[in-house]
This record gives sequence, C-alpha cells and structure tokens, in this order.
Amino acid sequence: MTACAIEPSAGHEDGAAPAGCTLTVDGAYAARLASAGDSWFPERWTLDGPEPYAVPLPRNQPEEPGTEVQPMGDGRVLIHRLVARRHAFSLLYPTGPGTGELPLGAVECPDDSARLRLLPPVPGGEKAYALAVGPRSTSVWLVAGGAFGPERLAELPGRCSGGVWLDRTARLLALDRETGGRTKAVVVDLERGGEVSPLLQIAADSDDRLLLADHDSGLLIVRSDAPSPGRARLGWGVLGSTLPVRFPQCLRLRDCSVTPFAIQPGQMLTPESCAVALRVDGPAGSWIGVWRPAERRVHHLPAPEGWLAGSGLWTADGVLRLPFVTRDVPCGVAQVSPPAAVPPEPGPGAQPEETAPPELPPEPAPLDPEHRGHLPQPSSPAGPGPSPAPSAQRPVPLQQAPLGRPVTN
Repeated sequence: MTACAIEPSAGHEDGAAPAGCTLTVDGAYAARLASAGDSWFPERWTLDGPEPYAVPLPRNQPEEPGTEVQPMGDGRVLIHRLVARRHAFSLLYPTGPGTGELPLGAVECPDDSARLRLLPPVPGGEKAYALAVGPRSTSVWLVAGGAFGPERLAELPGRCSGGVWLDRTARLLALDRETGGRTKAVVVDLERGGEVSPLLQIAADSDDRLLLADHDSGLLIVRSDAPSPGRARLGWGVLGSTLPVRFPQCLRLRDCSVTPFAIQPGQMLTPESCAVALRVDGPAGSWIGVWRPAERRVHHLPAPEGWLAGSGLWTADGVLRLPFVTRDVPCGVAQVSPPAAVPPEPGPGAQPEETAPPELPPEPAPLDPEHRGHLPQPSSPAGPGPSPAPSAQRPVPLQQAPLGRPVTN
C-alpha cells in the first residue's frame, strides 16, 4: 500500500537534501530557513571561498516555519513546501536582485497521518531524496535530479525513520524500520527495486537504530537498548566487521542528552581513530563533545556563540567547522581543532566498553550480514542476473585498538 501518490511534474533538474541548517557533503554550500521579524525566507551560504557569505532567496510571500530547504552541489537550493496535502518541490537560485524558481513537481499524501521529509544530502549533491511514511508502509522518493519530476523508487512495509547513506552513489540507504513493536536498522538497495536486508540485529528484543555512517572508514554510530533494556545507549561498530557493537561508558553523560552529528572523513583503514562530533544538551545549555572510539573519552568544548546547534562537518585533517549566526556576523563558520587523540593506558583505571549481549547470532555477523567487509557494486542495467562483483575489501584492524576488557551484561 503506497504512502503517497505522485502528481506529475512540470519540469526536471538536480537537487540535494534536509532542513534547519544543512550542509552539502563536501561543505561547499549550506542552506537554512532564516527569519526577518515574523517572516521566514530561504538563505544559501557559500562556504568554499576565502570568507563565507549568505545570499537571501525570498519569494513573493514568506515561507511557513516548517518548510525544508537544502543546498545543492551546484549552489541552488531545494525547497520543500506543504500546500494543501501536496508536497511541492522547487529549486531556488539568485537572479540578480531577485530569486528564480524552477518547479520540480509534487507528491500528494491524501492520508492525514502520512508524513514526508527530505533525506540527508548525498555526495555530489546532484540528486535529492525524500521519505514518505504512511500508516503501514514507507516509500523512498527521488524528488530532484530525475528525468520527470518526483519518482517513487521503493516501498517497504512498516514505518521507517532515520535515513543514513552507506555509499557515495546513493544506492544503499539505511532506515530504522518499526515492525512487530521493535525497531531495527535495515538497508534498502535502491538499484534493486528497494530490496531490504538487515543491518543491525543486536538482540532479538532490542531497538537498534543507525545514526551516522562514514563512507571512508565504515564507522557506524548506533543507538540501541541492547546493553540496558529500556534505556537507549550510544554504540559503535564497523560496516562489514564481525566484531560486536560496543557501547562506551564515556558516552553516558548524566542528566545530558548526547546527539552525534558528524564523523571525521578520510580515515580509510582506522575507523577507531575517526573523531565524532557530539551535540551535548544539559542543564547548563548546549556544547560540543568530541569522541574517538580508540580514545574512550569525551573532550568537552564550548560551542561558538550563535551556533546553529547540531550542524557542522569535519575536514579530513580533523578540523570541525561549525556554522553560526550573531547580530554582528550574519554568516559565520567557526573552526574548532579538538585535542589530538591520546590512547588510554590499559589497566584498572581504563573505562570499559560493553559489547552487545550474548544473543548476538554467530552467523550472520551483527553488522551488514550480506555485505561483509565491502559494499556491493551497482547491478548491471541489463537486469538482476548474478550478484555483482564486490569492490576491493577494506581491512579494518579494530583488534589493534587499545580496548579495555569487554564487559558483557
């Protein structure tokens, strides 16, 4: 049963994906819904020059507060508006003193309970995708970059949330699917008609969600209640690894909520050395946390004034870039260099990591059981045929990380 029905498009073009302040994967552009008094308008940031600058993209009337905007790889901005149960998509771009708009078409959701939102940006920023969640099924839509406007690519039973890209071609999409009262992360292969395979199966009665994934190292950041039933914990694993998911004690901060939002790229063979940026919200406000799996401690850093909380990205050499807005700086990017990693000394003082409980099935492996150690290549356009040849395997020397003695609940 489809969650939404398509309405034909009047045009076509490229796009890229979600809202608030969203950055392209390469960090060249950002987009947000900015305010001017009581009205809202899209704003594009250019970040790859000597100084960041913003270009307002207002139309003839203010936008609704819930409107989504996302930057494209070519500098245009994708906008998603809800108009009378129709989800309309357009591309905005500056045209001298005004704003040009290229309509892409709309998706209609006749069911009041159906929701549609943009998925995160994909590398290259040439396409954009959306997730439509209905009462009993979820659909994945290509909303920009297709030939004939919005196109439904896949439909799967169950209500899905999340959305993490596992490769650089926008083929493998991880979603958190709720079925039978439990939520498990699954992989949707968009080049095989939405074929679904398990990604996280930590315990039979646990809720296992994927929050972030790094394309270079394969590092996965998950949230699961497997080690503490009823209480979600942050954990980490590696795509294709046979090692269990680990749940560091240092990520449990009393009276604080911890949300990972960026992983350092470029650490090809050492996922345990990737720096992970955390948004920490507590009684004293919000600040930045930086954590590396190998280090097993969190560095706490003050957030820049006016930080657009939860947004930012890493450079490959370990600099965290955080967009911010103040009265004096309407478009700014703070550069944060956290302390270098210092592996902990083994011994009684080392904080342990908990592994997934013993219900983990020995075969298949808990992470990516069908694509162990590699991501599949896209299938041939000729049809399904035999399974595609795997890409070059990526060694992941997790066993060399200075881990403390695992503690199993």
